[in-house]
Amino acid sequence: MRNDHTISVLKRGGTMETKKAANRLIYEKSPYLLQHAYNPVDWYPWGEEAFERAKAEDKPVFLSIGYSTCHWCHVMERECFEDEEVAAALNRGFLSVKVDREERPDVDGYYMEVCQRMTGSEGWPLSVFLDPEGGPFFAGTYFPKYDRPGMAGFLTLLKKVSALWKTDRAGIADFVGRVRLETAPRAQTPAPVDSLLPERVFHSLQQSFDEKNGGFSSAPKFPSPQNLLFLLRWYAASGDRGALQMCETTLTRMRLGGICDQIGFGFCRYSTDDLWLIPQFEKMLSDNALLSMAYTECWQATGKEEYRRAAEEILSYLTGRMQAENGGFYTAEDADSEGEEGKYYAFTPAELRSVLGPDAEEFCRLYGITEQGNFEGKNVPNLLQGEIPEGRREFADSCRRRVLAYRNRRVPPFLDDKILASRTGLAIAALSVAARAFGEEKYLRQARKAADFVLKNMMEQDGSLISVYRNGPSEVPGFADDYAFLLWGLIELYEAGQEGEWLHHALRLERVFADRFEDRENGGFFLSENRAARSPARSKEIADSSLPSANAVQAWQMVRLSRLAEKPELEERAVRTLEAFPIEFTRIPAACPTAACAVLYLSGGGTDVALTAREEGELDPMLAVLRDGYRPFLTVRVNRGDFGAERETGKPRAYVCTGHACFPPVGDPEALLRLIDKKK
Repeated sequence: MRNDHTISVLKRGGTMETKKAANRLIYEKSPYLLQHAYNPVDWYPWGEEAFERAKAEDKPVFLSIGYSTCHWCHVMERECFEDEEVAAALNRGFLSVKVDREERPDVDGYYMEVCQRMTGSEGWPLSVFLDPEGGPFFAGTYFPKYDRPGMAGFLTLLKKVSALWKTDRAGIADFVGRVRLETAPRAQTPAPVDSLLPERVFHSLQQSFDEKNGGFSSAPKFPSPQNLLFLLRWYAASGDRGALQMCETTLTRMRLGGICDQIGFGFCRYSTDDLWLIPQFEKMLSDNALLSMAYTECWQATGKEEYRRAAEEILSYLTGRMQAENGGFYTAEDADSEGEEGKYYAFTPAELRSVLGPDAEEFCRLYGITEQGNFEGKNVPNLLQGEIPEGRREFADSCRRRVLAYRNRRVPPFLDDKILASRTGLAIAALSVAARAFGEEKYLRQARKAADFVLKNMMEQDGSLISVYRNGPSEVPGFADDYAFLLWGLIELYEAGQEGEWLHHALRLERVFADRFEDRENGGFFLSENRAARSPARSKEIADSSLPSANAVQAWQMVRLSRLAEKPELEERAVRTLEAFPIEFTRIPAACPTAACAVLYLSGGGTDVALTAREEGELDPMLAVLRDGYRPFLTVRVNRGDFGAERETGKPRAYVCTGHACFPPVGDPEALLRLIDKKK
């Protein structure tokens, strides 16, 4: 089905372009799918219609998975999917399906595993050829239109696959059968939680750590905030200052590099070099939310103001650019503008002289901007040559604001304005962590607004979640990371403001998630529930990827929720979840830092504080003590039902339990501090 009419459409980068014949993607809500709605390729969205049509026409399916801010997805679109010759070959011999990986993480996850098994590599755009039942028989990532040295062109590939489909259907069926067998979910025999997992994760990170530049790989270099959040907890639990040093080195070098947008704030997806200098310029809500938590917690652990400043700069970007008026958070910003990667972010000295006049010389020196440039003849501002001296910080910030105003007149990168329950949950957590640590009410207000939006607009009456919102809620049901990440956000929001409604919502969300996703036979939670349209497999996972594992986050947050709500059955469920993945913990500990955070909480026992008083204001001195320092295994709840209750003294009281021992109540902040720090 194609709509044979001419229409002007707004393309990425803000240019108007005339296109003909919209395909089926025109009826979708996903910005990524809409970007392809005027391709000459006869795209179908993922669903039964596409596969029934493939069966009826006896065609193989070409599956293309990507997301709206993916640079190489744009490159393949320009070279292949906008090309009439390629489109004719696809339309003639294949049934073509487009998937937004952020809308359908279950589809993306399954076929990405297939690609990794077939090729040893992974990434987006993901290109997979399937039989009409969805069985994969070839997988890859980016392909140019024509052959290049060491790389088949897409036209060549289409010819070979088409010929194979016509001449060797039996061979394809045999291969599909073997792939399905290899990728079929395998139940593991549950085993006791391995208390040594955190130590093995730490040693694995030590072995891969770049001592000079920070990070845990060579280029391309990803921030991997899950590793940093784990290292901070390992430091708190073990006292190993090496873990803190690894975290500080990484956070400092990233903050100084071009991967950090020194002009408008926020972090880009990854660095193309070992130095964190030149980024791949797309910005993701998830990365920035997690990184803001890492910087906030590092400030709590060290008291160094540069980490607080970095956290607040990230939150300034998130609330200023990525938060919608309705309270939800947008998903990502593109790397490209006006068809060029990084054009929005790079400067020449001449440009800056025109903006800053005589101030340009010092500004360029501070931010590493030279005539030769560091990026395609231009400059990505950075501070790798040295921190801004304290006495010049006000000058630098004044100049930065003027440069930002100049940059804002450029055509901005495309903004993926869909709202995901999962990513908004991470943003709620980040804002709430900062509100509690910094004592900033503005962050608490923004977190409440985001939580209100999700609960009112992305939750069904039965408590189940809708995964995606754009111009109204979609029909895509929530996935495991939607529930787990939102639970994280609600728990942090409760601890930041001690408002009981958020604890109530967290408990309800946990119950719904368990009812719909739990593997009651073997433990853990499936990625999707049964009502997800044509989900290729109901798999479970505990290893982190570009995002923390939903199972790991859920286990970690269930431990906290069990303490806050005094429901030990939740901690038992958390243990069962962790017991369900002994193979991953043994074989790939470096991929399990979030699960290791949960194990640390369980093995150390944590510290739980309940506060009561006749009037809420009486608790402020105790709450202030509890906010100081870095105590990641501490839960605090205010028993509001006890306000005004008759007691012998009428004074505020703190009830402290550490590990499996509870202590007599104390009535002053100093005594409370001694108890929670285990000082006699």
